Amino acid sequence: MYKPFPPKPPGPMGELHLHIFQLQDDTTSYFVRTRSGGKCFRRGTKLSTKESLVENQPKEINTNQRALLSVESKNMSSGPAQNSSAVKRLVKCRCLQGWHGDHCGIPTVVQHSNLPTKSRLVPREVPRRIINAININHETDLLHARFHELVDVVDLFMVCESNFTAYGTPRKLLFFEQLMNGTFDYVRHKILYIFLDHFPKGGKQNGWIADDYLRTFLSKNGLSRMRGARPDDVFIINDADEIPVWEGIVFLKLFDGWTEPFGLHLRKSIYGFFWKQLGTLDVLSGCTVRMLFDVYKGNGIYLRRRDYYSMPGFRTYENNTGRILVPWSIGSPIHYAGWHCSWCFKPEGIYYKLVSAQNGDFPRWGDFEDKRKLSYIRRLIRTGGWFDGSVGHYPPTDPKEHMYAPKYFLDNYDQYEYLLRNIYTKTEQSLTVTE
Repeated sequence: MYKPFPPKPPGPMGELHLHIFQLQDDTTSYFVRTRSGGKCFRRGTKLSTKESLVENQPKEINTNQRALLSVESKNMSSGPAQNSSAVKRLVKCRCLQGWHGDHCGIPTVVQHSNLPTKSRLVPREVPRRIINAININHETDLLHARFHELVDVVDLFMVCESNFTAYGTPRKLLFFEQLMNGTFDYVRHKILYIFLDHFPKGGKQNGWIADDYLRTFLSKNGLSRMRGARPDDVFIINDADEIPVWEGIVFLKLFDGWTEPFGLHLRKSIYGFFWKQLGTLDVLSGCTVRMLFDVYKGNGIYLRRRDYYSMPGFRTYENNTGRILVPWSIGSPIHYAGWHCSWCFKPEGIYYKLVSAQNGDFPRWGDFEDKRKLSYIRRLIRTGGWFDGSVGHYPPTDPKEHMYAPKYFLDNYDQYEYLLRNIYTKTEQSLTVTE
């Protein structure tokens, strides 16, 4: 019998599920000034020894350069419409591959997106804070990849875990245990742990109630325990198997001029990154904190849906902000803004996903005994097949291709080989192991 919550550990972690999270300003120096007067995004700019940084050479700035910086600052604050082409030409930075714009801060996934306001993008003086909300079951490996990809740019990870599966059966708090034993110490200071200690009424009979409730509780509980958010901070809600790329999120943090809500074009894989599916998963994922409350009433499940224009507060929000809200997605069908790795577990993890699945997404393959056999699951991984007997047609993939998998996995190949290479294509022996 599972207890509602583990025994209270000593020290400040004792009531982790009740802690309040105070957002802090991000003081990272994302931009640098060059001697020629450019305000350039560090990670996207090619700087030579001749184009040394103003911060390193403060005494060498002459009167003309100071005037140029003053003009640039004035134009920044008054909006892009008043920026002269001459000033733009003079302060333009030299971009590295994958970065675009006068300040080299527009990543390719935005440059080649369907954002309709690309001509209005300007750097902010104060970075936004990024809040990333995630529900977790047993996707801890994927969670490591997300944290390592985004830890430097996300200010708060809201992670919700329940002692019930989506099917309504008791489960251990796997993430909580790892949080307590130090596994996630490298990102612990940015995590707000959210504990769902009950199963929603009606969720057993109608699994979609349970599915929606997870995101509702994640949003409501997490936001109620967050302090210091500003209206233009960014809220992003993902499933655990949806991993955004760093470049797209840092853009949202540092630039004004984009509209909302926004989605993400994610590279689709199944069982591992070696089975790449055609197209992308374009999932509506984020908006500003103000829109989240004014339009979506602080409920992330409404954000994930695409019927925001029918929400009661939508027109009022448009009128109050003075902006026409146009949804768009970071990335494109050929420029991935992250990864969606579906059913990406070892066979035992896929078994657990089968028996944990909510009672509504039919057919519920976990109800079939033969589908739960590990030998059968291994065969699916080997062939790229599906539980209905079909076999997908996947394009050939090269592990060296751009955006093959998150960098953390590639850097730790031996540990995550099961996600990076189809280990069941070597031999048929593993498929006949006794269950």
